[in-house]
Amino acid sequence: MKIAVFFPGIGYRFEKPLLYYSKKLAKECGYDTFLDVDYEIKRAKNNIRGNDEKMREAFMEACESAEKFLAPVPWEQCDEIAFISKSIGTAVAAYFTNKYKLDAKQIYYTPLAQTFLADPAPGIAFCGTADPWVPEVDNVLGRCAQAQIVSHRLEGVNHSLEGKDTLENIGILGRVMQLTGEYLQQ
Repeated sequence: MKIAVFFPGIGYRFEKPLLYYSKKLAKECGYDTFLDVDYEIKRAKNNIRGNDEKMREAFMEACESAEKFLAPVPWEQCDEIAFISKSIGTAVAAYFTNKYKLDAKQIYYTPLAQTFLADPAPGIAFCGTADPWVPEVDNVLGRCAQAQIVSHRLEGVNHSLEGKDTLENIGILGRVMQLTGEYLQQ
């Protein structure tokens, strides 16, 4: 069994381009089982950006939900595991990987500073330089390097890896998906 597990952001769900197309890529790369981790964040859902306490609270809620959701998965029966995560989901995926000592390919779309508190495993990451959730993108990119995460700096794009021009956004998405597919095939 080749399983791809998707960890969304709070406002960036599975139907959004990065997660939607990465799921299609995973299928094309031979993954046969797909799980969308649908965690509940109730207590700290609003006014999170810039508030470390609320971010930590949201992270803990997401981890609790993810654990309940993923508890029945027979990880030992998986031939290959890929964790594809977005925003706060990058921290949840890192936490889950470490807690259960899983050997999973890691794709981090727009990791946050909090991602590195969960000691992320090596993988691939994509970061935008105009991301309001990551005001110090160079710090995040440096931490990616320390964690052996191959990072891709995308100039002028926000937390959804989008800029102001629709056609350019489609091109950016295409490049991100190409690199994602190449990583999944390794």
